[in-house]
Amino acid sequence: MPDPALAPLPTLPVMRRHPDSMLRWAARRLELRSFGLVPEHFDLAEGLRAALAVGAPLTLALASGLAVLGWSVFAAFWTCLCDAPAPDAVRRRMLGTFLGAGTAMAFAGSALAALWPMAGLLLGPILVFAVLLACGRIAYGGLLGTLLGVVAVVAVGFPQGLHLAGAQALAFLAGATWAYLLITLLWPIDALRPLVRASDAVIVRLLDMAESLVSLGEGPHRDGAWHSEHAEHRRTVRLAVERLRSLLDRYAVQTTGLTPHHQALATAETLFGALIALDQGFIEQVGSARERLAVARACRTALLAWMHDRAMPPGIAEPAALPWALRRMHALAGGLRDDLCAGCTLAMAQAFATPVPPAAPLPAAGGVLRARPLSRAAVQQALRQTAGLVAVYAAALTFGLGYPYWAAMAVVVVLQGGVRVTWARCLERILGSVLGGLFASALLLLGGAETVPLACLATLLAGVAIALRAVNYTVFVVFLTMLFVIVTAMLHPGEGIAAARMIDNVIGSLAALLAVFLLWPDFGASLPGRIAEGIAANRAYFDAVSAARPFAEIETVRRAAGLASIEAETALHDLGGLINRTRGAMAHAQGLGTLRMLAGAAAMAWHRRLGENRGI
Repeated sequence: MPDPALAPLPTLPVMRRHPDSMLRWAARRLELRSFGLVPEHFDLAEGLRAALAVGAPLTLALASGLAVLGWSVFAAFWTCLCDAPAPDAVRRRMLGTFLGAGTAMAFAGSALAALWPMAGLLLGPILVFAVLLACGRIAYGGLLGTLLGVVAVVAVGFPQGLHLAGAQALAFLAGATWAYLLITLLWPIDALRPLVRASDAVIVRLLDMAESLVSLGEGPHRDGAWHSEHAEHRRTVRLAVERLRSLLDRYAVQTTGLTPHHQALATAETLFGALIALDQGFIEQVGSARERLAVARACRTALLAWMHDRAMPPGIAEPAALPWALRRMHALAGGLRDDLCAGCTLAMAQAFATPVPPAAPLPAAGGVLRARPLSRAAVQQALRQTAGLVAVYAAALTFGLGYPYWAAMAVVVVLQGGVRVTWARCLERILGSVLGGLFASALLLLGGAETVPLACLATLLAGVAIALRAVNYTVFVVFLTMLFVIVTAMLHPGEGIAAARMIDNVIGSLAALLAVFLLWPDFGASLPGRIAEGIAANRAYFDAVSAARPFAEIETVRRAAGLASIEAETALHDLGGLINRTRGAMAHAQGLGTLRMLAGAAAMAWHRRLGENRGI
């Protein structure tokens, strides 16, 4: 039987694979250990805009010799950081809230901290506690609360009289307003770009999964026996799909432009189910190797065609690559003997052909900022941050820290959730701060007192930091640390700034970790318990397929099974998993293989049934 998936595409440009395969290989290993790496989230346009936002006030500060304008520099940078993915109306409201509340915080924190000695030690924790409670009542207000908390602890670190505190606040207002106008009016960027990148990330990871099957040939599948990276492609695709899904939730108030992304999500889910079944077929060597490879190649070709058509500018020409790939896929399905291979091929073809009705938008964008009930978790988080700040200020008094607000900032940005998240961010913050401090020290040593080269470098660092902020937290902190150290050295010269930044960040990160350990610690279920929960979820998926439940119900339990499997696999490598390993719980790790085998068996059963009914 000739393989239609090998036929050339003569009338279209050559379709090449995504060039970042090595980065995604690293990302698959980091994700398993709760460290994010998403190269598709690099945003050059945002980086260039941030460089302009920071460069203008920095130039003004250096030209005028007014050190207080450093507040304009950092306000502009923080405003760029506050610009999170959301519809335009929501972004404007969030940025406006940060601008107004941040200005008030810059004045109040500085002025009140000057009222009596050591006032900042009490005021900093109180302000952060109040900010976190207020932002906890705003949907997706976590980033806003974090940045306002940062402004609060920095303002408290610069106690001034009313006039100088007012000057600081005005400088903050000027920098934040400049960045706000740049983001919303002078240099707007399409609000849907994050959705495009998230959709592309899903497609690329599906392509990696298909490519991994093609590369097997007739050889054995690595997942035939459990290993530490077991089911890496299933895991990374599910995580990418969930990132897209959560991003779509943030855009729920959007009235237009979401249909292609909902369609991409639905298509990806169906393709993913078929690839799971095919993946399990490779593991168990179901049917002929030739047919399995033909289906894997057809899927790879269709995904490349999908990427090719998505990259075409709208209105230039009618997309032709994907229809061509689907015609080959239908031709292939007609000649396959194995029901599983035929079912997988038909499911893949149907994934691209079935339209998805657009999701109903929420009534109004203003509802996003309306007050909502304050959760118990939000109160606990605010109390943890308060306790961490108290510990940091106590350490500042004990050890005589030169820049205690840097340690306080570390507490605010590291303590962002439970034990798993805080542990990962603590390690990333420490590593990024140490590397960034060392690089900044070397650059300051080489650059000496030359202001112009350092100003250009700081502008470049601001742009790179913003462009990379959603790619990887460690890399972001490296450039962030270099930026803060160099700008501080230019506007507030002093000895040992880089070393102080490194030490203070280590102290603040450890204080955050201590707070999450001591106050309402939640290590989750034990590793054997998570494995048991994952097996139960995958068993429910298998039972739903066996009972021929409706497709929507099967999709729901398949998603739940995938998430439960990821939770169990990640738990093996996080802090709780390290503790469990010392207690001999590694003996239970083989159960992780059972999770994926159950999911694969369920997917095979569903797609085999689809193949059996292909002639009906």
